[in-house]
Amino acid sequence: MVDVLLSFTKTKVVSSFTINEHNIFFDSNFLMESGLIENMAQTVALHTGYDFFLRNEPAPTGYIGSIKNIEILKLPKMNEKIITEVEILHEFNGVTLVDIFVLNGEKEKIAYGQMKTVIAS
Repeated sequence: MVDVLLSFTKTKVVSSFTINEHNIFFDSNFLMESGLIENMAQTVALHTGYDFFLRNEPAPTGYIGSIKNIEILKLPKMNEKIITEVEILHEFNGVTLVDIFVLNGEKEKIAYGQMKTVIAS
């Protein structure tokens, strides 16, 4: 649910994803709400996984602890590229709280919310 890592810092990650008709969350020419939420979660996982990669350590298994205040404003269409930005708000003992924003090709905000993820111990 992520095609490209566009940027990475300790406190932010940006990914892109192009919607196609073969996606499990694709229906009636649009990526469904559940697909946008999965893209958000996978972008959070990309931040953790890439951070471990840079340290030459195996990426851990993680889980979504909570999803909060998700707003879906518009569904992306087939062949549309979305940009997902994740900002790390807090990270402590394997628990990470993030703000997430999803933009469409016109740089219009189409979804946003917060997630908490937990690294399995």
